[in-house]
Amino acid sequence: MAIDNVQQLLTEQLGKNRCDVINTTAMTGKDYYCVHFVTESVISSITATNATSAAGSDLSNLDGETLAAGTTLFLNVTAITLTSGIAICYYDQVI
Repeated sequence: MAIDNVQQLLTEQLGKNRCDVINTTAMTGKDYYCVHFVTESVISSITATNATSAAGSDLSNLDGETLAAGTTLFLNVTAITLTSGIAICYYDQVI
């Protein structure tokens, strides 16, 4: 998606639509375009439709990985579970 103007850029940066703040609750059937890890977090599992890995859309190589606070993933995440930590998950569309 191209950014057409300054207002659109600001809206993107401010989380233009609804978001979920998650901890260890499994989130499935989602359509996140961005996941920002507020604190150091450990991923239990993550699935993204626009990511390629040896396991396909299942990013199992991230399972058990610790991500530093401030890490941001720009992926079409459809499911995510954390073992620990906090993340803000942003929707692209108004839900």
